Amino acid sequence: MMLPQNMAGRLMVALDFPDADKARKLVKSLQGIPCYMKVGMQLFYAAGPDFVRELKDKGYSVFLDLKMHDIPNTVRGGAGSITRLGVDMFNVHAAGGTAMMCAAREGAQAAVEGNSALTLPTIIAVTQLTSTDQRTMNEEIGIAGSVEETVVRYARLAQEAGLHGVVASPLEVQAIGAACGPDFRTVTPGIRPAGSSVGDQARILTPGQAIAGGSSYIVVGRPITGAADPRTAAEQIIEEMMKA
Repeated sequence: MMLPQNMAGRLMVALDFPDADKARKLVKSLQGIPCYMKVGMQLFYAAGPDFVRELKDKGYSVFLDLKMHDIPNTVRGGAGSITRLGVDMFNVHAAGGTAMMCAAREGAQAAVEGNSALTLPTIIAVTQLTSTDQRTMNEEIGIAGSVEETVVRYARLAQEAGLHGVVASPLEVQAIGAACGPDFRTVTPGIRPAGSSVGDQARILTPGQAIAGGSSYIVVGRPITGAADPRTAAEQIIEEMMKA
């Protein structure tokens, strides 16, 4: 199937594998589909920076999903190291506050200024995990109000800190757009094709619904990585995105 570069590039495939060999098998099955590859904690902690470099050498855009949340100085250093790795996108937790988010931007900018071969990655902030529901946020995390109110507040803080966008569920994208404008990017996990298992996600939409609602990028893991035919699953998702 011929797929348009622009829409395929809005699909982020979550390489949630325990080792590089399993991830390589999935990547090979998707060869020729110009999607984003998302490397999260499980794979990065097992395979390290070398696997990220391997993906970049193959021509993929890479979202390094490590969700940094620490004191500003530590995040500044981490952002510099990630930027020097050559990733296209990385994230921090908005709950770390404005100073921490500013430090992430400063660390990335300093790395780029020190090496003209680098480009500034897209830096985004996690608002609320898509596994978090209203009760969990209010009663366990201790944040009052609705999930949408919290997500929008964090999005505004991220924008004020000079970040490029946020991670949020697709259910909050329109509210984020209204608060932060159309150029502020939204990366949305919690995507499940119709009929697939919800798993541990609480706030979800289908790929078509997410794109129609304004998501800049959608993140899909198990519906592709756990499919009997991952390539066909990815192509069907992109086709649905194109029809949105």
